[in-house]
Amino acid sequence: MLYLRATAVWLLILLLAILNGGFRESVLSPQFGDPSAQFISGMLLIGCVLALSYLLVPRLGAQSQRQLMGIGVFWLALTLMFEFGFGLLVQGKSWQELVVAYTFHNGNMWPIVLLVTLLAPFLGGRRSLPRS
Repeated sequence: MLYLRATAVWLLILLLAILNGGFRESVLSPQFGDPSAQFISGMLLIGCVLALSYLLVPRLGAQSQRQLMGIGVFWLALTLMFEFGFGLLVQGKSWQELVVAYTFHNGNMWPIVLLVTLLAPFLGGRRSLPRS
């Protein structure tokens, strides 16, 4: 049940990430140019992941730091599967095109977003763990 609830939170993060990407393309890029838009968008997404983690992870019912880190690994795996699956199968991108997102090229913050995705459940949920 823990991972089912964690999946629901991740789906909410995914929705915010998609909306953030649309905001980046329609508002930020035309206004500030691509490098600045990539940076701003990355920081917004990091803020969203952390905020949702602080608000919702304590309600998931994790009982240990190990479970919280497990949720982080789970979220990271879901994110990578979605990114590569969507990029390859839906967008028809090559592996080379997809791997560029995993660098800091052109203001891209994606590697930091992934690190935050991994750590966010622990950061957001540790205060709600049972005291021993």
